[in-house]
Amino acid sequence: AQSEHPGRFLVIDLDPDAGPPQLPPAALVGDEPVVAVRGDRLFAPRLTEDDTMPALVPPPDTEAWSVDLNSADNLDDLGIVPAPGVLAPLAAGEVRLSVRAMGVNFREVLVALDMVPGGDRPEGGEAAGVITEIGPGVTGFSVGDRVMGLVTGAYAGPVAVADHRTLAPLPAGWTFAQGAAAPVAFLTAYYGLTDLGGIGPGDRVLIHAAAGGVGMAAVQIARHLGAEVFATAHPTKWRDVRAGGVDASHLASSRTTRFEDAFRPALGGHGIDVVLNSLAGEFIDASLRLTAEGGRFLEMGKTDIRDADEIGLRHPAVRYRAFDLLDAGPDRIRTMLAELAALIERGALTPLPVRAWDVRRAAEAFRYISQARHVGKVALTVPRPWDPAGTVLLTGASGTLGGTLARHLVAERGVRHLLLLSRRGKDADAAAGLEAELTALGASSVTFAACDVADRAAVRDVLAAIPPQRPLTAVVHAAGALSDGLVGSLGRADVDTVFRPKVDGAAVLDELTRSEDLAGFVLFSSAAGVTGNAGQANYAAANAFLDTLAERRAAEGLPAQSLAWGLWADTSELTATLGETGRARIARSGVRALSAATALDLFDQALSRDEALLLPIDVDPSGEAELPPLWRNLVRRRVRRVVAATPVAET
Repeated sequence: AQSEHPGRFLVIDLDPDAGPPQLPPAALVGDEPVVAVRGDRLFAPRLTEDDTMPALVPPPDTEAWSVDLNSADNLDDLGIVPAPGVLAPLAAGEVRLSVRAMGVNFREVLVALDMVPGGDRPEGGEAAGVITEIGPGVTGFSVGDRVMGLVTGAYAGPVAVADHRTLAPLPAGWTFAQGAAAPVAFLTAYYGLTDLGGIGPGDRVLIHAAAGGVGMAAVQIARHLGAEVFATAHPTKWRDVRAGGVDASHLASSRTTRFEDAFRPALGGHGIDVVLNSLAGEFIDASLRLTAEGGRFLEMGKTDIRDADEIGLRHPAVRYRAFDLLDAGPDRIRTMLAELAALIERGALTPLPVRAWDVRRAAEAFRYISQARHVGKVALTVPRPWDPAGTVLLTGASGTLGGTLARHLVAERGVRHLLLLSRRGKDADAAAGLEAELTALGASSVTFAACDVADRAAVRDVLAAIPPQRPLTAVVHAAGALSDGLVGSLGRADVDTVFRPKVDGAAVLDELTRSEDLAGFVLFSSAAGVTGNAGQANYAAANAFLDTLAERRAAEGLPAQSLAWGLWADTSELTATLGETGRARIARSGVRALSAATALDLFDQALSRDEALLLPIDVDPSGEAELPPLWRNLVRRRVRRVVAATPVAET
């Protein structure tokens, strides 16, 4: 909504379940060009150098490390400790994994908060990754297989060990993050509902915390088995539970015990046959009162485990049992994994919603869970270097920027196999010379492909032609075009010219590489998408799409970084039309052009960080121009060169 002040816009979040918003008067005053209204609070965008939380720093010289859950006084004190056991010789029946992602369970958060003991279980959890070594007696798996399951030896480290009986192939079409989020949730729900609960068609099942990982998995399994599902969840998450097939008459809040009375009309005088519980205190008592004679009360929570004999005295017709997934044992887990895999293949079970963080942000992810903000599961992704034996795909390869970047990838980052995409491919004027240069710098293979990166079929063919011995390991999308103009002057052709290589190309690459085991997915964006730039409405919008795509991919557990570049000093196809007037206007804004050497240095710095959106830009805060409010966090001190983090809201 545009305010009555020229040039100012308000962004207002509307909750469809809430009444009309009360706009704070302060939203209409001040010099902020953009204000977001979130309830009764106001937010304004800022660029910042500062991380929102301290990041964990993995040791650079070993893969044998683990996130320490047992020594921290609080979540901010999480650290990294050695885990030499992950590199020890494998015992019979064991396999070694290169971990891509690890699921986070509420129990791990409780251990880190010292609310439950952590020493009664081996270090590890659930993960998805690639098998790198097979121990004696292992059948059914090979090196290179993508798997998910229960692991030991390290928590969220790059290497883990597993009993092969607790692993299953990663389902086709699933990401590593989806695979890492599945084993504990689906196995716990399946073991509780089938082995311990014995549910069947027509049984009434109460699933508490039904918007959590185990809860959402249990809803799917119970409905597949023909049970009538009752569920509780926080009211803000009811929409997600209803989407899983639970109707309104069978859904109540997990924040009060009013579910006891709310469910009685739908029960029609009957009780609940199976309760799958993770709540505590009076919620347990209310659930016990709802349980039918002969009903099974299955406690999977860890903070309020009751005495079964005492429950028997108060509720003699109820069978109470506290359980843990590992009670099932590895052989039963193996069988359950096979049964669940069959259901997944048939489409009876689908992956859970996942919100992912880089493992270096483990404390942030744990805090998110501790505040019960998640739906489904949270996963930690494990970064890894680009494999020099793999192929790096670079778009926009025939341009000045593409050539500069290709040389840097080979000479400084050790890339040995390049797949260079451009419209003309090997027929481009500079192709032959570039190939010779790259080979001299150490490239083993340089492949040019004449391909419109927005053409899905053409890109699919290019990807299919990559030799299996050097699989795709990273994507760098640097293609772009300009057709400048103010919003009112732009036609469809102007938008298509800019959007096709940047937006459509990025969307195609995102879609077609999701099943690849990528270590990097880097988008060359522009600061225009964040800061705005007069006369480049279409270009700013296209780059904002790239920035958002990177944020979404990272949240889904896929590698992604969008680098929203400031102006490069070296003339390229994109900057050739920028005259002295345009350069002077940019200089007056306090932003200075980056030399190629400086830009490539910032490129390397960016790849070592975990943010999905970065602004490699050179800011001169000593200029006479008054920088807009967006820059205020940066110009409080003199900075020669910064890699500014993604815009963050501040009140």
